[in-house]
Amino acid sequence: MTLDLTFACGRYDRVAALADGRVQVEGCDLDLIHLEPEECFWRMLQGEEFDAAEMSFGSYCMLRARGDDRFTAIPAFLSRSFRHNAIYVRDDGSIDDPTDLEGSTIGVPEYQMTAAVWIRGVLADEVGLDLGRIRWRTGGLDEPGRIERQPLALTNDFDVAPIPNDRTLTEMLLSGELDAITCPRIPRPMREPDGGGIRRLFPDYAARELAYWQRTKIFPIMHLVVVRRDVIERAPWLPTSLYKALRQAKEMALDGLADAPALAYMQPFLLDSLERQAEVFGADPWPYGIEPNRHVIATFLDLLGAQGLLADRLDIDDLFYAGTRRESRI
Repeated sequence: MTLDLTFACGRYDRVAALADGRVQVEGCDLDLIHLEPEECFWRMLQGEEFDAAEMSFGSYCMLRARGDDRFTAIPAFLSRSFRHNAIYVRDDGSIDDPTDLEGSTIGVPEYQMTAAVWIRGVLADEVGLDLGRIRWRTGGLDEPGRIERQPLALTNDFDVAPIPNDRTLTEMLLSGELDAITCPRIPRPMREPDGGGIRRLFPDYAARELAYWQRTKIFPIMHLVVVRRDVIERAPWLPTSLYKALRQAKEMALDGLADAPALAYMQPFLLDSLERQAEVFGADPWPYGIEPNRHVIATFLDLLGAQGLLADRLDIDDLFYAGTRRESRI
């Protein structure tokens, strides 16, 4: 008898083989539900609606630090991204240099969101900003009414407050009420041909991201996968089976990127990009598992603590299901 498994995540190339059935989760009849990250996280955290789901790395760590063990993670990191590209200012504003952000007011969709943690790390470590002197304002990027997906209990006196419920971060940036915004999505006005009056703080973000990788060997983790505790209690084999399937699906996606007589993606210089990627990252730019990512996870936990989101340091291995901490060998 197979287990019915609902799994919610984004529509990624690294899960495509699960979606189309080329890879099976052993012992399971999989129902894969594609959702945008914001909706996926909210529904899992608020209602535990799925057996397994993509989850914000930061939110998961905060849960575990508070003793909330409703979910257990597996080290399949579905989302990773460099974030030097994700800091925005006004074209006609007073921010000409990153150091001008000292003592400023910066908007962010949620203070706890993983992308914001990494971005604040960049501002502190590379720009030298005192994060405690910045006023952090939270709310919807292009839609009003967004709130933190779980309550904040900061361990420091950082100035964090929501914007008015009928306002958006983008309009407050354009009106001059915010000096900058940090967010993983590109603000809607900036998608217009003229940029909508918004520009990136780091116009040379790609070079900075490459330099960051070369210096730290960190490709920032954004999201992982969690399984509900009650599901694990019924089927303790499930996390390992799901992790195995996710690894297989990722390898198929990686192998298939360049293995086609016609380009699978609308990227004219895809092959050149893949070859340069291999020169920088090696054979696997997107590793799963704890050991290849231990230094990345450790750095992220340090940032969570420094930014008031963790009171006590978490043990890296305890964050993940025991059966997925090491892979079996023949």
